[in-house]
Amino acid sequence: MTPDELLDVFHRRIRLPDADAIPGWKQEHEGLVHRSYVEGPEGAGFVETPRGLGDDPDAVIGQELSFFRERGLPFEWKTYAYDEPKDLGERLVRAGFTQEEPETLILGEVDRILERPSALPSKVRLREADGAADFHRIAVLTDTLWDSGPARIVEQLQGEARMFPDRLSVFLVEDVLKGPDGPAVSAAWIRFHPGTGFASLWGGGTLPEWRRQGLYSTLLVHRAQLAKDRGYEFLRVDASEDSRPILQKLGLHAVTTTTPYQFTPQRPKK
Repeated sequence: MTPDELLDVFHRRIRLPDADAIPGWKQEHEGLVHRSYVEGPEGAGFVETPRGLGDDPDAVIGQELSFFRERGLPFEWKTYAYDEPKDLGERLVRAGFTQEEPETLILGEVDRILERPSALPSKVRLREADGAADFHRIAVLTDTLWDSGPARIVEQLQGEARMFPDRLSVFLVEDVLKGPDGPAVSAAWIRFHPGTGFASLWGGGTLPEWRRQGLYSTLLVHRAQLAKDRGYEFLRVDASEDSRPILQKLGLHAVTTTTPYQFTPQRPKK
């Protein structure tokens, strides 16, 4: 399939029905807004507008700000380069959002990835995460690489894996000499979106001293094979500039860019 054909399938099967919403989050469609969120002390929200923002974009933005302010929830408004209006990002910044680094939306057919050979160095092994200790090691790795906060990964990723085992599989690579007592040297996970043909790839971070040894590619092929075994046709990745060229070299396509905008409501003063 061409990049344009892949993007069209992704838009119809994933974006329009919100098929990639986080399992367990409440989903709402209000007018043109697709909203999902979870409440509580660690709550958060997510907004997309794949059909555009209509005749009064600023009013729609204000509506979402009010919704999340009332609940005291931070949220992300995820934009794609083809979203309307064209100046959506500028409007969000004017409304108080913080723009984060753009990523490239990578799409492709599972079979293209499986055409590529992969192999790990003999000094490491790949296995599925099993239990709290493994998730803690993955959390330490992601916090080291991206300053993501270890508690967030342990709570959200482990909780999601426990509640929706058919929708999420998490893998780590470890040094065989250090085993389960040593740090995870790389980790990645895959989410399945039933009824869409798409599985999405996340993580893939590797400690600097272990890079350029095939760990990322092997994790990618391993997850692609799992997707194939479950009957999925397509893979989706929101790729950083570090991973984009690797994914394209492996046969996937850069189809557009996506930029998140974050808003955190001010806590009331005591």
